Amino acid sequence: MVMTKEQNCNTIESDSEVKMNRILIVEDDNTIAKLIQASLSISGYESSISENGLEAYDKIMNNFYDLILLDVMLPGIDGFHLFEKIRSRNIPVIFLTAKSDVSDRVKGLKLGADDYILKPFEPLELLARVETVLRRYKKTEKVVSFKNITLNLEERVAKLDDEIIDTTPLEYDLLTLFIKRKNIALSREAILETVWGIAVDIETRTVDNHVQRIRRKFKLENSLKTVFKIGYRLEG
Repeated sequence: MVMTKEQNCNTIESDSEVKMNRILIVEDDNTIAKLIQASLSISGYESSISENGLEAYDKIMNNFYDLILLDVMLPGIDGFHLFEKIRSRNIPVIFLTAKSDVSDRVKGLKLGADDYILKPFEPLELLARVETVLRRYKKTEKVVSFKNITLNLEERVAKLDDEIIDTTPLEYDLLTLFIKRKNIALSREAILETVWGIAVDIETRTVDNHVQRIRRKFKLENSLKTVFKIGYRLEG
């Protein structure tokens, strides 16, 4: 997965109407942790990283988090033992691991984890699972809007002036990303990574084509701006 400088140039704060869920990434591989953090940031989540179980325990006991992404194999204390120590905090947990052994997956779920995802994974898969768990705990918004556009995230229905607009799954996900990251410049590469996923090998022109269709369908010609040599920004 390649992250560009543009992905980390989001200097404009997200709109105050969008709830910023706080997520703790507990992962000892700094490269993987940074990639996860970049994907979460693009989708409007605030996150921090701990590279060992003991440090993570201190953070969890002294801070508030809406969700924890927890690697199993950690220095200090492993993910399973850390989970048992923080169980009383009632924080949703998604286990991350490179292990494919069924017994490990079963153990994590029996302990009470909310989900389990195997590395390597695509950013879109991780984001979908994060959103599902947060929705289960009612920690994420069900509806997002921009001017006269409304998206129902549970029903995946898009409306313009109360009229339902037909969209493809990719168009819907792309529009959701722009609305959640309103006023932030997103690179074409970052958009591909977040919406299309890690395994894709397609031209960035694909993003341009989808943006053009969104502009026409939702009358965003004056709001969805092209950022020269970077990508796009939804302004408003």
